[in-house]
Formats: sequence, structure tokens, C-alpha cells
Amino acid sequence: MPVYHGSFTWQKSDGSSEKITVPGRYSVSPEDTMVITSTLPEDYDSNTLAVRSSLQSVRFYIDGKLRSEYDTKDTRLAGKNSTSRYVFCKTSDADAGKELRIELRTNTKQYSGVVNTVYCGDKTDIWEFLFTQYGMETIIAFFLLFASVITIIFSIMLGLIYHTKFDMEYLGWCMLMGSIWMLGESKFRQLLVPHSSALATLCFIILMLSPLPVLFYADQVQHRKYRRLYLPIGWLAIFNFIISTILHLTGILDYIETLFVSHAILLLTVFAVLFTFALDIKKDKKRRNLLAFIGLLAATVSVMIDGISTYFVVSLSGIFVGIGMIILFSLNVLRTAGNIHMMELRRQKKELAKRKRQLEKVSLQMIQTLSTTIEAKDEYARGHSHRVAEYAALIAGELGWSSEEIMNLKYAAHLHDIGKIGIPDMLLNKPARLTPEEYSVIKEHTVIGAEILKNISLIPHVAEVARSHHEHYDGTGYPDGLAGEDIPLSARIVAIADSYDAMNSRRIYRNALPPEKIFEEIENNRGIQFDPELADIFLKLLCDDRVQICEHCEFSEDDPELPFIENEIENFVSNVMSKLQTQEDSESFDFLTGLPMRSRGEKLTAQFM
Repeated sequence: MPVYHGSFTWQKSDGSSEKITVPGRYSVSPEDTMVITSTLPEDYDSNTLAVRSSLQSVRFYIDGKLRSEYDTKDTRLAGKNSTSRYVFCKTSDADAGKELRIELRTNTKQYSGVVNTVYCGDKTDIWEFLFTQYGMETIIAFFLLFASVITIIFSIMLGLIYHTKFDMEYLGWCMLMGSIWMLGESKFRQLLVPHSSALATLCFIILMLSPLPVLFYADQVQHRKYRRLYLPIGWLAIFNFIISTILHLTGILDYIETLFVSHAILLLTVFAVLFTFALDIKKDKKRRNLLAFIGLLAATVSVMIDGISTYFVVSLSGIFVGIGMIILFSLNVLRTAGNIHMMELRRQKKELAKRKRQLEKVSLQMIQTLSTTIEAKDEYARGHSHRVAEYAALIAGELGWSSEEIMNLKYAAHLHDIGKIGIPDMLLNKPARLTPEEYSVIKEHTVIGAEILKNISLIPHVAEVARSHHEHYDGTGYPDGLAGEDIPLSARIVAIADSYDAMNSRRIYRNALPPEKIFEEIENNRGIQFDPELADIFLKLLCDDRVQICEHCEFSEDDPELPFIENEIENFVSNVMSKLQTQEDSESFDFLTGLPMRSRGEKLTAQFM
């Protein structure tokens, strides 16, 4: 152990002397020089003596001659004292038995009369011994410095990816300032930077401004709920920094002499943050900020230990600050990982929802295209489903339905006649009035349509509309003879829209009815064929001339990919219809007899003949 074990005598300014123990602290007035002497042993053969300066100027004398001096009065930018550091004095075995004289002087009361351990031996051995004693604090400081830089960069990158601000970035700045402060207080700072005075000054500046990143971090975690409380504290810290810097630069008071104000503001900051976190945790049953609170509490206790130590010890290690920062960092890594996991889940859900909407849009467009293709079987029914959907939407709007409900109703109305795919073309396009037997076949389209759409979950009530849009309010409709409100509301709405478009359109067997006749038919069938309330709504729309629709089916898709899919859909539907026709053609002959086979519609027709 390279510690000097010789005895020391304090040579007082009044001419008296006193044996003292080194290290120790004695009553010396600021700006007075404390002189201690010792006689080097006869067997002394070390090449170096060393002592740590605590904001002191140091002079080594061997046999009355100045051998080494440390004083920053000519190099420091401001302040009254020399920065704390280790001061080395070269010696040799020729100095054995000679008097060693060390002079210590400071202008600060807190460090006046402080005598630190005196070391002797090889300079490398002294540094190696010091590293074994205090190296862990420096290693922790470098770890925190590295972790803080990575945290800041990582948080910024995550912010760019997720388009949000991560509170870990502000924690990274807290850690960065804490690690620089620890390196500044390190016993090895003179090895880290050539001008240790600048690093020591930076430590005081960091301490004065440290409330700011803490407040930013807390404000981000708490989603700016307590910004009105944090802002005055932040401005107070800035004001303290400005005043303390002015006093330091003018030589009135050093940073060390105004340090208690910085400690008070930091303490106020920590208590304010902990208090607001405690309030949030108490109100929040999920305890979402619990990890951040525990980390802040651990860091607070650690900072308080090191802060209080400033007034009772002459040298800080920063080990408690380092441990507190590591705990805070570790807990916030866990918290941020959980937040990223939740954000990723929300992002995936949003992406799935987007893809689902795309799929729904594509599926609905496919079904609507298929419906249009089916309508092409009847040249007089082209556009019928679109017009029915628009008329139904007008009625639903008068009922106060939401835009989503109206859109679903329109989709259902587009498919209300899809069952006609199973009805023979000769019946759909028959120019004369249908016979009762033929009409019975036509009525089957409601059952066929419901069967086709029974597994469609994208559109609410779509199968109900297909099955029940020909039910009458008085129970005389088909296929189930439902009456009144037993008929689904969507089907009752589509029933009016369907009947209006049928009367308002040209058919193969008649021309479109005049508006007066249509109005009269709807009015006369209130409570018979149509829901009276819905009939009144539609009649009012006719009276107000508000039954105006766009004749062309347009899809207002905001997804840029959908237009490219539209051609694919049309090709798909065309292929489906071609295959259906091919299958129909191939299945229309019995391969054993060679005779033509009947379709479902033809079989139904035959049953009534």
C-alpha cells in the first residue's frame, strides 16, 4: 500500500506547532496557508510523493527547496480556488532524512484545514492503488455515459419510426449529465482531460441545470398534466444558474459557495416529481407509472446521500448517484420495452384494421360487380340495385342513422336481388305478364339470395334484406309471410326503395309510371305493403323533391391500392361468370342419354305445369 506512514507536524502561523493525524481536518481560516512538516525516513527510496488537493493550492518543499507546486490562479478562467486533483512531487533516495514541507491554501471555508492522505512510491503504483480504491465509480460513470448516448440515439430513432416522443430520450439526457458529473468528480479526472479545472466547473453547471432534464422526463411520462407546476421550478433552476455564474465570474462567490441553492432547487424538483407520480399511481388502477416512480425514488435517495455528503466529507465518489442512475435506467428500460410492445400491438391492430377495411372494400366491390353482372341478365334492370341502395340511404338518413349504418344498408341493398342468379333468363326477360306458376318461380329469388349471403359477415342484415324485402306490412308478402315489425327494419326500408324504383323504371312489359301514380300507389299501400312510418318519410321526400340520386355507382375509395385491384376484380367476376356458364353448358346434358338436363329454375317451372 503506497501510503506515507511518517508523522506530521502542523506549523501554526503563531509560531506554535502541533502533532496531527493525516488524513484529517483542522481549524484553519480561509485564505490562510496550512503548513505541515515531516522528516523523510532514513531508508526512504520512493520516487514520488502525492497528496490530493481539495480546492487547494499545494506546494511541496524538500529540505527547504520548492520541489513541486500546484496553483491554477494563472490558468483558470474564473473562481477563487484551484480545482481538486492529485498533486505529485518527484523524489529519490537522496532525499532520505530530509524535511518534507507541504503548504495547503484555499479560499473556501468548507475545505480550509483539510489534509488528505499522503502517498509515496512509484507514480504508476500510486495510480494503480487509487484505481483499486475508486475505480468502480469511474467504470460506472463510463457505463452510464455510453448507455446515455445509446439511449438518446435509440429514443430518437424510435420516435422517427413511431412518430412520437419517447420519455427515454429525456432520461438519456439525465443520465448523460449524471455520468459527466461523475467523471468530473472522479479521482482520475486529471487523466481524462488535460484541463481538469474546466471539467470541475462543468460539474457545478450540470448540478445547477440537472432539474431541467428531470422535469422534462417527468412531464413526458405524465403527458404534460403537471406542466404548470414544473415550469416555475425549471425557470428557478435557470435563474439560479445565471446568478451563480455571474457571482462566480466576478469572483464574489465560487460555485461551491452557492451550491446549497442548487441542492435546494434539485431537492424541490425531486419532491415535486415524486409527489405528482404518487398522485398518478394512486388514481391509476393500472399503475402504469409505477416502474418510473420506483426508479425515481431510488435515484432520489442516491442523489440525496451524495448531496448531503458534500457537507460532511471532503471528497465525493458519486458511487451512490451511479447506482441510483443504473436502477432508474434499468427500470425504465423495462417500462419502455412494455410501452414499445403496446405500441407495436396497437400498430399491428391498426394495420390489421386497415387491411380488413381494404379486404372489405375489395370484397364489397367484388360483390357489387357481381350484382351488376347479374343485373346484366335483364337489360331493363340495369342500375336497379344501385338506385335502390341510394333511395334506401335517403330514408335511413331521415331516421337519423349513422353514416356507418347507412353505408351497411346500401351494401345490403346492392345485393337484395342477387338470388336472381338462380332464375332462368326466359322468366326474367319475358315480355308478357307472368303466369302464377312463373311468378312462384320468380319469388324463389329471395330464398336463393338469402342462401347465397347467409355466411357473409361483412355486412349486417344482408341476408335478411335479400330474404324479406318482398314481405308486406300486413303479412301478405313472401317468402315467410312476416307482418309488421317482425319484418327486419332494413328489409322494410329496402321494400319501399325497391318498389319505387320498379314503378319509376321502364320494364319489358310496360313503361315507367308517372310520378303522380307512384305517389298514389305508395300512399294507398301505407300499412298494407309498406311500413306506414317509412312510407310517410318517403312521401315527404317526394313532396320536397329530395329523391335525387347519382345514377352511376361510384366507389369513393381513399386507398391508393384499390384502383389497381378493380381491374382484377372485374376480370375475376368475368372468369367466374364464364366458368358458371361453361359449367351450366357442360351440366345441361346427361352424358348417359345425351338428353338436355334442366336447371333449378326450369325444374321449379316444371313443378307448376
